[in-house]
Amino acid sequence: MKHKLILAVLFAAALLLAQPQISRAQQPYVTDDETKVNTYKKFVDNRVPNPVAAYQAAREYMARYGKEDDQYTKYLKAWIAAYEADERAARLAAEKADREQQLLGSFTTKDYAKSYGLAKQVLADNPENLRVLIALGYGGIAASTEARNETFNADAAKYAAKAIQLIGSGKTPDTWAPFKGKDDVLGSLHYALGFYALKTNPEVAIQSFITATQVDADRRNAPSTYYYLAASYQTGPYKRLSEDYSKRFANQPESPESKAALDNINKVVDKMIDAYARAVALAGTSAQNQTAKTQWMAQLTNFWKFRHDNSDAGLNDYIAGVLKTPLPQ
Repeated sequence: MKHKLILAVLFAAALLLAQPQISRAQQPYVTDDETKVNTYKKFVDNRVPNPVAAYQAAREYMARYGKEDDQYTKYLKAWIAAYEADERAARLAAEKADREQQLLGSFTTKDYAKSYGLAKQVLADNPENLRVLIALGYGGIAASTEARNETFNADAAKYAAKAIQLIGSGKTPDTWAPFKGKDDVLGSLHYALGFYALKTNPEVAIQSFITATQVDADRRNAPSTYYYLAASYQTGPYKRLSEDYSKRFANQPESPESKAALDNINKVVDKMIDAYARAVALAGTSAQNQTAKTQWMAQLTNFWKFRHDNSDAGLNDYIAGVLKTPLPQ
């Protein structure tokens, strides 16, 4: 009888530790089942310091005594369900974090197929994951220029536009790295939009590159920004207006209409000259830019001569002063 009483006291104490809300008026369940008391006490003792051990004890208790519909089994059933829900949530969060890290890491290893292959699943986890959207929005440039793979450009453009929209609404990522900050990200994303649109919609590309130059960030002073801007004018409005002029006015006497059409072409050429001159000026003496600078200078010279009676007089002075003038809009 004494042994049975001691077990009852242990069992009641364990229950009160686990359920502070239980009324002290409730009568403890008297039992001489030492395994039952020890298993429940193991659960209570580990509930806070070692939830894994507590869970194992709770499962063991329920496996043995789960058919007993009392206050102990009801509590353990609820506790087990809550513990398993927390574990599922933690596991899903870990899986989401792992997918995100795989996506971001694949840009470092230049595995662009993996980067964009994971994009939909990672963004399904969190459609407004700004850090991922920035990486995807800008990463298509590297895929195109380094891996010579332009298949991701359309998706990258959508991600870049989404990132810009979220930043405009006030959203920020945990870190702007590897960029220098918010403005650096915005300048780079607008530049990326221009890059992706260059071949398919140069008119849109023009505005994106101009916007990139209006952000106080590195892209404002990058020679490639102005080269691509010049290329957008050249493959877009210049090509369109020139082809139209040839169809309508080739081998015909000058007329007010042809003169107006030629004037429109000249206005575009002047913007191309300005952009090429900025690219050349910003290229400076940097060794990595010299090959490109030579090509840009050749294009610039041709268009300058087109506008100046086949003479390059004044071109060097123009290049020297172009960065002090506003960019034509």
